[in-house]
Amino acid sequence: MFEIVLSLCMVGQPDLCETRLLPTAAQTCADAMARVEMIEPDWGADLVADGYDCVARPQTALTFDEIAPGLYVHHGLVADVAPENLGDVANIGFIVGGESVAVIDAGGSRAIGEAVYLAVRAVTDKPISHVILTHMHPDHVMGADVLAEAGARVIGHRKLPQALAARADTYEANFARLIGPGFIGSRVPDEVEAMETDQEIDLGGRVLDLVARETAHSESDVTVFDRQTATLFTGDLVFDEHSPALDGSVLGWLRVLDALGTPVPSRIIPGHGGPVLDWPDGVADLRRYLEVLRDETRAAVADGLRLGEAIDSVGQSEAARWTLFDLFHQRNVTAAFTELEWE
Repeated sequence: MFEIVLSLCMVGQPDLCETRLLPTAAQTCADAMARVEMIEPDWGADLVADGYDCVARPQTALTFDEIAPGLYVHHGLVADVAPENLGDVANIGFIVGGESVAVIDAGGSRAIGEAVYLAVRAVTDKPISHVILTHMHPDHVMGADVLAEAGARVIGHRKLPQALAARADTYEANFARLIGPGFIGSRVPDEVEAMETDQEIDLGGRVLDLVARETAHSESDVTVFDRQTATLFTGDLVFDEHSPALDGSVLGWLRVLDALGTPVPSRIIPGHGGPVLDWPDGVADLRRYLEVLRDETRAAVADGLRLGEAIDSVGQSEAARWTLFDLFHQRNVTAAFTELEWE
């Protein structure tokens, strides 16, 4: 399986370049090189591709552990997005069936998406048929285009396409600022199949159940249940170690946590932390945090506190329990206060 590796450079800054991968599914370098003009994506007016070459399966930089037969998980860093991690801050998985492979989430940059593709290719030559995006946040979606170029269908919640379109410019600008040159060529995927109802995906004797959840962590949360191993990928509906981030409904999130236990999973893969947690013990810390957030926000509203006063007091007992607490908690209080002040 040969690929095209090319140098992608900024038009206005020709010395600012990054190496990028184009998956071709070619069997020889000659075939790959003959097809490069046909497969090269539209990088945009600010970028130019030059200096391409053909290689066989470049070395992957991401480690995936086989935590159940045919089910592989990468443990993203518990950290903020930064140049040194290229947006590798969320857990990613892939599942190998009899005929094809499904990838769950795709990382925070095209570079991470490339590494996911190569990690799959190091395990199997079966086609990557699906990329399932668990929700809209950029640390989970920016690598999806690489896998789409390799032939995968990108699937998500019925609200995901609109949510991504509305936030694409902001997400791309923020991650470009945080990651720097390593973000070159990355973008929000613009061709996402919306799940109008819950779906089953058959990878060839291996069925995945995709369930679109009510507004909880976000407005576009989807879970993936592998029937063969009873493994549940929760996306950011479950956080471990990493501070929770609320971009939806605290009440909805608590309801969804109850629903995650049907059918009962043998293990869960959270969006951050873990990367493998027991059920139901693995959600106990998150449930406690959300209950504290709910109850103390309600008390603040009842006491007539303003939002700024509530931010300084609500949930501070949780501070020592979570990494990146200061980065996310004030936003969580703001979201909860906005939701609960008129209930």
